[in-house]
Amino acid sequence: MKCTIRTVQTKQQMDDFVGLPRKIYKGNPYYVPDLEMDVRRWFQPEHNPGLQHCDVVPFVAYDEGGRPVGRIAGIINRKANEVWKGSCVRFGWIEFVDDTDVSYALLKAVADWGRSKGMDSIQGPLGISDFDKEGMLVEDFDQVGSAITIYNPPYYPRHMEKHGFGKEVDWVQVKVQIPQQVPERFARAQKLVCSMYDLKVRKLTQKEIFQGGYGRKLFRLLNDAYSELFGYTQHTEEEADAFVGQYVPLLDLRLLPMIEDAEGNLIASSITMPSLSEALQKSGGRLLPFGWYHLLRALKWKHSDKAELMLIAVHPEWQALGINALIFADLIPTLNKLGYSWAETGPMLENNLKVLTQWKALNPTIYKRRRCFSKEI
Repeated sequence: MKCTIRTVQTKQQMDDFVGLPRKIYKGNPYYVPDLEMDVRRWFQPEHNPGLQHCDVVPFVAYDEGGRPVGRIAGIINRKANEVWKGSCVRFGWIEFVDDTDVSYALLKAVADWGRSKGMDSIQGPLGISDFDKEGMLVEDFDQVGSAITIYNPPYYPRHMEKHGFGKEVDWVQVKVQIPQQVPERFARAQKLVCSMYDLKVRKLTQKEIFQGGYGRKLFRLLNDAYSELFGYTQHTEEEADAFVGQYVPLLDLRLLPMIEDAEGNLIASSITMPSLSEALQKSGGRLLPFGWYHLLRALKWKHSDKAELMLIAVHPEWQALGINALIFADLIPTLNKLGYSWAETGPMLENNLKVLTQWKALNPTIYKRRRCFSKEI
């Protein structure tokens, strides 16, 4: 297919960028749409402080009839390139019809733009932040996606390989049935760790998070805990405030345990929320006219039986000491009380064995492999 790549400059072109997935995934029962409002805001500096240290260019591919058939965003994260000693242009938000000319043209547009800025390699799908969606699905296409992960058709990774891209890293997810009782392994470790280190589990109020500084404390913990992970860059306080403002109102704070030491230092935490997959599918990615109702219902009135274990973070000085047992010992009874029967983690690097082994006591299923592809340009 002959196609033309255009840099998004007009409202109509941004509408085409945002609306393209409705064409790609029409009738697909596994795809979970992004909120279109969130996609637009991602490109707006007043809503996304990460743009302060990034150059971003969105592109749309049009066929000969002027219809959108693909999209992609080029991202140069100056902070990440400095931290990881590289000259890499990232690509994200990639979608395309099943035509290799289209996917090639999109990737070439980002590579050419990156090369013009002095970059020598291309990686993706990635975002600005490690909390943006990342990794192209390469397995388990018959599983429903989630609000925090990428879903894509099986032909996407085949296109990447045809265009000479190889594996940079893989992420996997874990699915667990929530046990009725805290496993003995976690119960023993909880008692031992609490008695040895005088730790406590704390549940916060909205006021403590927004006005008491715990939102920023949480992100300082995440910066410390994740600093060695692939592609991670430290979040600024402005980015922390933006994430807290966007996501904390969606959380049930009973599912946000904070672990503090005797001096009140935050040393570990986890974030869990109800699955929004079904609600987002019903909304079609739009709040109006009735999308807001489906989301509010899933959050406040009648949630799914599935919980999203978005992340667990433990300060490096406390890792390998069984601190995660306190989190599980708090979460499991709470999840049972609230009516959740199973849970799915967010993506975890396949070689992060410290994190993956913590799930062994819960008889995990490892699935939904995602890949960051890369290529020299």
